[in-house]
Amino acid sequence: MRTFALTLLLSIAPSFAADMYSFGLIPAGGNIQGTPGSTIGWGYTIENQSSTLWLVTTALDSGVFQHGSPSVVFDFPDLAPGETVTVAFDAVLSAGVQSLLWDASAPIGFINSGNFILSAEWWDGDPFDQGAFQSGAPSQSVPYTASVSAAAVPEPATGAVAALGLAAFGMTALRRRRA
Repeated sequence: MRTFALTLLLSIAPSFAADMYSFGLIPAGGNIQGTPGSTIGWGYTIENQSSTLWLVTTALDSGVFQHGSPSVVFDFPDLAPGETVTVAFDAVLSAGVQSLLWDASAPIGFINSGNFILSAEWWDGDPFDQGAFQSGAPSQSVPYTASVSAAAVPEPATGAVAALGLAAFGMTALRRRRA
């Protein structure tokens, strides 16, 4: 009886091990920065590594943010076996995982950090076409940081500097001519 139970357990284990998925942030490493008052955010990539089951994303948690207002823009995709979805952050289209609007008074150098935790389920087919729930999938956790950076000082355009130099040269030549 022990041999039968051990054989059964070992034959089932590889099928569970094959049903995996990966979740990552864009940019890789999850480190982003922006100036006070700016909107920044993260994109994502999810790969369903199962060869038989659909991955249905169900929940996303990011923790608490200070000096800013987070907004979940995640679209909770369902992935067929072997499918990968990659979505870059786009504030205009509200695409990605999450956006963060820094407060105008956010202190330079301040950092919010934590983990995005993605929850999902395994289904035996398309959940919108007669697929059936099979089991919960393990949650995936990826670290992130969002930092407040100083505003970049804009440099004058090369054409403007050249035009200013030519104007000064012309004024000097005009003064010499009159004198």
